[in-house]
Amino acid sequence: MKARLFAGIGMLLLAIGTLTIFFLTDGKMPQNLTEDHTAKLKFGIPTTVAPSPDGPSDVDKFLAEYNANYRRLWTEFEGANWNASSNISPENTATKIAASQAMADYVGSHQVIEKLRMIRGRLDLTDFQDRQIEKAWQLAAHQPGTMKSNVDKLIKTQASLVDSLYTFEYTLNLEGQESQILTPNGMDELLLTSRDLSVRQAVWETSKSVGPKLKNGLVETQELRNSTAREMGYSSFFELEVADYDMSSQEMIQLMDEVIAGIMPLYQQLHCWVKHELAARYEVEEVPALIPAHWLGNRWGQEWPGIVDGVDLDAMFRDVQPQWMIEQAERFYTSMSFDPLPLTFWGRSDLFELPAGADRKKNTHASAWHIDLDQDVRSLMSVKSNFSWFQTTHHELGHIYYYLAYSREEVPPILRSGANRAFHEGIGTLIELACSQVPYMQQVGLMSVDETPEEIRWLLTQALQGPVVFLPFACGTMTHWEHDFYEEDLPRHKMNTRWWDYANRYQGIASPTPRGEDFCDPATKTHIIDDPAQYYDYALSSVILHQLHRYICREILDEDVRQANYFGNKQVGMYLHSILQLGATRDWRVVMQQATGEDLSSEALLEYFDPLMAWLQEQNQGREVGF
Repeated sequence: MKARLFAGIGMLLLAIGTLTIFFLTDGKMPQNLTEDHTAKLKFGIPTTVAPSPDGPSDVDKFLAEYNANYRRLWTEFEGANWNASSNISPENTATKIAASQAMADYVGSHQVIEKLRMIRGRLDLTDFQDRQIEKAWQLAAHQPGTMKSNVDKLIKTQASLVDSLYTFEYTLNLEGQESQILTPNGMDELLLTSRDLSVRQAVWETSKSVGPKLKNGLVETQELRNSTAREMGYSSFFELEVADYDMSSQEMIQLMDEVIAGIMPLYQQLHCWVKHELAARYEVEEVPALIPAHWLGNRWGQEWPGIVDGVDLDAMFRDVQPQWMIEQAERFYTSMSFDPLPLTFWGRSDLFELPAGADRKKNTHASAWHIDLDQDVRSLMSVKSNFSWFQTTHHELGHIYYYLAYSREEVPPILRSGANRAFHEGIGTLIELACSQVPYMQQVGLMSVDETPEEIRWLLTQALQGPVVFLPFACGTMTHWEHDFYEEDLPRHKMNTRWWDYANRYQGIASPTPRGEDFCDPATKTHIIDDPAQYYDYALSSVILHQLHRYICREILDEDVRQANYFGNKQVGMYLHSILQLGATRDWRVVMQQATGEDLSSEALLEYFDPLMAWLQEQNQGREVGF
């Protein structure tokens, strides 16, 4: 009886919602109001962006012209940037610089800035117009024509830094052995497998050897980035990047601190357990308060792989080809009713690791590309057959499908981005979480039923290679350091010291030996160089994804958050598409509230790891927890 009553109420509310839309659109129902659209309306997320009812205004005319020029210049720049990243050479870098300068000359031109000054903040603007104008203002602030010489110099300096980072040859020198050139994948492999602490330390120090080469250029970009942002009224380059969230620098740091405070009790328990495990592994009698960085399987300690015995995730992929990894990631999305990837994706992407001795070098950091802000989507990866790349392929295709979802007429080019940058990362990482669920891996044949891992070991693996370990690095070390670097104009004689101060404080990690200011360890992290002052995107994405995941599990799948399977569920696909297709046309807080019924909160993330917290507390009885 209650079920019928609730169903009747639901149908009544849906009817009321449909009639409301009918009257708000002057009696014109949206075209193609199919079952899919009805489902989207059920989630409270509009399916279209309403045009201005009075025809084009002066603002609409300006925005139409701006969007057309922006898309054309974006396509030219992103195409050149793709070439420069997939085939690093002086010629491609020069073409990329020229395309970047052409973009800067337009979005930051005197004419555009003056027009934006005239219309920005006008009381007669619609929210839709205002969002485009603010995006245009932020773009202008990155490359203002009022400081053309600075902008031109910044473009060249950034391009040179990226080239220096990705063409650097890492040379490992071990006592009694010949020098060995290592790739980033090679360094990661040694840090994952070697049990020899002297080898591990040598590899870790080798991974930092590019830092001194980058330090001068990084100091120069700090000054250039800050000066351009301050020219347009922002306190620093950091605050300009934070503007994507409609927040100030201080508000973002406060939010980071809140996230860290929420996760820290669980992190400290995990940290305590791990340092005792690793001390036993490396036969170290006295367990240190801080974990030495070279004990860990990641160069920055942002994830801690290879620690849980009995969960050899890479073993599942020993007989799997890298091509299958990407094809299976596509099947994940198409099973939920997303369209197959455009054929051009397969023809134009660069997906696999270059062979030894290849005659070109490429950016080795996995990335997704929206070349023309429409259907030309690509990915740059170096896929190998292991669990990390299995997750990464699913993640990068999350970005690709986000691009395709909002590439529609109703969304102007300047708003063809995520609800905020964290949403873009959140969707990719949500699918990372979903593809790591045991039922999915069993369904696609990677794991048999009798191989089902025990829950605690599986949660341990997810915590060590996921948000529990990642958030103190992302919210703490990275974001606080970049905040200080720009907001406080952090001087070069404090750069490395401040980095390790934060790594000690937030991650409980220490360098193997003192790292003075002749080093520049922050610069070895690619995001510091080519994706600056945005790392909180990844942090917030972890919070967002767990809220979306909990909603999907509760309201659509009716499954446990730790045993969910999205594969083949078209309702999940419809729900996700209803969020993705909006792009940046709505305030991200509104999208979050409508999509989940909640404001941003880490509650769902902590709930996911509840069983692990109880287990860790039991394991750590009698130990000193904290650092």
